[in-house]
Amino acid sequence: MPPPIERSHAYGQSSIELLAALPALVLAAAIAVQLLLVGYSLSIADGAAEAGALAGAAGRDAREAAREALPGWARGRSRVSAADGRVRVELRPPAPLAAVASALTVSSEAWSRPPSGGSG
Repeated sequence: MPPPIERSHAYGQSSIELLAALPALVLAAAIAVQLLLVGYSLSIADGAAEAGALAGAAGRDAREAAREALPGWARGRSRVSAADGRVRVELRPPAPLAAVASALTVSSEAWSRPPSGGSG
């Protein structure tokens, strides 16, 4: 009877179609993970900029406070600047290629008023 032969042929074709679609699925997953890493990096940069601005408002070193607010892996991938109450944090997210990381660099700024006058 021919049906068993056709049936095994259908299983073989399904395997080939899966193999053909696998690179596209892997690429889609890699892009999704990269986008999540960019979003996470932006969230980290936001928090660090805010921490720096709050430290500056309290009279402490805003740049150092922003750098300390970053997790260890992000400190080497960041650039922090602080002047006149404005703190800017630029962060390169993790990526498989350095060019990709540079292209996807995120930044965040926070501002606060400098502390007023002297103490009490």
